[in-house]
Amino acid sequence: MKRLLLAAALVASAATLALAAPAAINPSVAAAVADAGRGADKDADARRHPAEVISFSGVKAGDRVVDLIPGSGYFSKIFSKVVGPKGHVYMIWPNEYAKEAMPDPIKNAELAKSGYPNTSVIQQPGAAFETPEPVDLVFTVQNYHDYPDKFMGKIDPAVLNTAVFKALKPGGVFLIVDHTAEAGSGMRDTDTLHRIDPAIVKKQVTDAGFVYEGESTVLKNPADDLKNVVFDKAIRGHTDQFIYKFRKPQKAK
Repeated sequence: MKRLLLAAALVASAATLALAAPAAINPSVAAAVADAGRGADKDADARRHPAEVISFSGVKAGDRVVDLIPGSGYFSKIFSKVVGPKGHVYMIWPNEYAKEAMPDPIKNAELAKSGYPNTSVIQQPGAAFETPEPVDLVFTVQNYHDYPDKFMGKIDPAVLNTAVFKALKPGGVFLIVDHTAEAGSGMRDTDTLHRIDPAIVKKQVTDAGFVYEGESTVLKNPADDLKNVVFDKAIRGHTDQFIYKFRKPQKAK
């Protein structure tokens, strides 16, 4: 019995360490983050931890990447340098979101002419996510929670997850970063606090056929009580965020 208890304790301890351990920073990612062309974007690095987040995704040279709802292109620029000339970064905007985010989609398109030639912008209906070719990574930050909201047409997240599964190569990764909502709240706060319960995200994505591969805790903030809208001055830019990594099984089509 003592041996069984010890073994269980060791397994639990290992799992805790695996969860808490920061991702090793890939040298190619570190170089991309240090790229002088990023300019003022670097001012946000201390709070956004791009090196750790992107390294956790496992992206590498030659990969095809989707930056879904890329905002200003903060992460797209880094991905561009990591995947290099043999890779590509698709900055995909749902039409519904692009209307709200102008002029970001227009500025994104200009990146291809200013040091990031392996990038391109695609606009499409939110309920019709698709890619020009199979991709290695679909990456989205602080936007998964928007899909079921009114301005997006109340898209069922299952529609997005199924489409992402189809777009990924076997073994491809779906990485989701979003603002944490209270445990058990499901999608209650998506349109009010702009947060979502990590548990419902995990369920929705695995229901689409993905395998949950782990979490990075680099954006955790215990000081966030999860009760305020993410735009509140007291918490904006420092919300508690979860980073979930899902993988399409190698044998999946």
